[in-house]
Amino acid sequence: METFHLALPVTDLAEARKFYGGVLSLSEKRSAFNWVDYDFFGHQLSLHLVTEKVKKPEGTMIDGDQVPANHYGLVVSKKKWEELRDSYVAKNVKFIIGPKLRFVGKREEQGTFFLSDPFGNYIEIKYFSDQTHGLWS
Repeated sequence: METFHLALPVTDLAEARKFYGGVLSLSEKRSAFNWVDYDFFGHQLSLHLVTEKVKKPEGTMIDGDQVPANHYGLVVSKKKWEELRDSYVAKNVKFIIGPKLRFVGKREEQGTFFLSDPFGNYIEIKYFSDQTHGLWS
């Protein structure tokens, strides 16, 4: 099985640990004085200490929402999406977009929500209503 590796800039590792380890409940795997790795649902997420916060990215209109063009995320089952959504609601996480259904009634209908970490990195979690739709069909 292949996994992806994604590196993101953060300006405070302690604050990053609160968000990724605490709010998102990800498991910390390795670290040094200037970076920390997390298991992001089976993938490697590396947070690297930098001096400047990420500037707000440009967005694109998608089904009535201004979606940050620069984001990463996860496609999960509807059940897992609901579990994550409920967990984040219970932790009073601020959603940037959603949770909501997008493209209602169309083949690509999906549940989606966007979060932002404290450093301006945007995260989308979604599921497809039509499981046969898949990622690329």
